[in-house]
Amino acid sequence: MVQIKTPEQIAKMREAGLVVAAIHAATREAAVPGATTKDLDDVARKVIAEHGAKSNFLGYGGFPATICTSVNEVVVHGIPDDKTVLKDGDIISIDAGAIIDGWHGDAAYTAFVGTGHAPELIELSRVTEESMWAGLAAMKLGNRLVDISRAIETYIRRQPKPGGGKYGIVEDYGGHGIGTEMHMDPHLLNYVERRRGKGPKLVPGFCLAIEPMVSLGTPRTETLEDDWTVITTDGTWSSHWEHSIALTEEGPIVLTSPDCGKAKLAEYGVTTAPDPLAK
Repeated sequence: MVQIKTPEQIAKMREAGLVVAAIHAATREAAVPGATTKDLDDVARKVIAEHGAKSNFLGYGGFPATICTSVNEVVVHGIPDDKTVLKDGDIISIDAGAIIDGWHGDAAYTAFVGTGHAPELIELSRVTEESMWAGLAAMKLGNRLVDISRAIETYIRRQPKPGGGKYGIVEDYGGHGIGTEMHMDPHLLNYVERRRGKGPKLVPGFCLAIEPMVSLGTPRTETLEDDWTVITTDGTWSSHWEHSIALTEEGPIVLTSPDCGKAKLAEYGVTTAPDPLAK
């Protein structure tokens, strides 16, 4: 049931991924104290239009906006509006996507609004981001899906949490296949659940969106009455990072990273494949 892509299709996904990277760059600059989450959505809409792309979030299952803006204890799927004003010390996870000629890109990052953030928040985002890269580095020929889950979970579990205790690896949401749809098989857990088995083998043309979500407390979540906004059940703040990645005969390509993930994956001893759009 996994959709395997040709090199030409991966190149088209790379185009969509670069639009997502442009959305990230623009919204990161705009995520300042006093801005509303709708302001960020407006920025994303402009970037998508400038690139001749389409939004894969707007209208998805009835979702009313172009990006998800998840502030503080909101884990995922926060809806942008003109009432949520960013404050100094907030953290916000921005999840964005784009479609080019029917092919999808999807990625998320956590940003710090203003200054003066507590060390545990800075470390939370670092741990979440690095666990994502550990998962991306496990996207190797011959590995199986569970190897990515294991890499993410192992990295998080090995990090000491400031103040003691454990990080909460969100249980209800995870990564996914991506291609002609934003969410496709297989579902990717951010931890190992043995009864699910090893999952499919990773082969050339396999594409995934790898996205750990981690909280300072519980791994459990609840959805608010708007049927979208997901928060931690204990109110602890959370972080969300995501990249889309393709596996080729020559290695992985992080489709939503400006440099294809070359610099970060090199830290894990992984060599990326050449950018399919490079002239």
